[in-house]
Amino acid sequence: MARCGVASRRKCEEIILEGRVKVNGKTVKELGTKIDPEKDEVVVDGRVIKPVEPRYYAVNKPTGYISSNVREKGKPRVVDLIPYEGRLFTVGRLDINSSGLIIVTNDGDVAYRLSHPRYAPEKEYHVLIQGHLSREEIKILREGVVLEEGKTAPARVKVLWERNGKTMVSIAVKQGWYRMVRRMFMALGKRVLMLKRVRIGSLTLKGIEKEGMWRELSKEEIEGISGSKT
Repeated sequence: MARCGVASRRKCEEIILEGRVKVNGKTVKELGTKIDPEKDEVVVDGRVIKPVEPRYYAVNKPTGYISSNVREKGKPRVVDLIPYEGRLFTVGRLDINSSGLIIVTNDGDVAYRLSHPRYAPEKEYHVLIQGHLSREEIKILREGVVLEEGKTAPARVKVLWERNGKTMVSIAVKQGWYRMVRRMFMALGKRVLMLKRVRIGSLTLKGIEKEGMWRELSKEEIEGISGSKT
């Protein structure tokens, strides 16, 4: 299912357990059920699925766009930026007020690996905050900030510049908790004015510097950040 572009592997498991999948007319709820894609008919939510050619894109997400595939009235989606007729989905999310690098694909296996805590590549963000960031606060960010889920893992933090009462900070993390980087600064009492993801592993915004731009990624680029062969 993941290779047919239905969704990420984790989401596909949920779809199976919900009884939304039929193989040769019979509902299947058992994870790991083996099929022959050349002979067996697989139907998800009433639609026959077939393997598709994997596609990988790097997108410079604009603010105001949502990472979800669910259509929300008045909110444009990241996947709509790419003129591809098949189903696509984002790998992870950037909240509506954040911008920057996000990967879009139809390959559920790669999406799963890039999102898995064990394999997820480091992600770097540029965060503009109101006010000053003290040495003690930098130390806290580096060693871990206590959030609702627990203490964040060590991060790499560097102040890029400070002027006019504002500070631009580079922070690199591997964890992917919900809105984690934004909440780390908020936990220190800092107002986040801008948050932009600038790097995922070795992948940067080079070639798609303007918001809304995108480019197709090579298999070598995907293998470089996912650590697996596609």
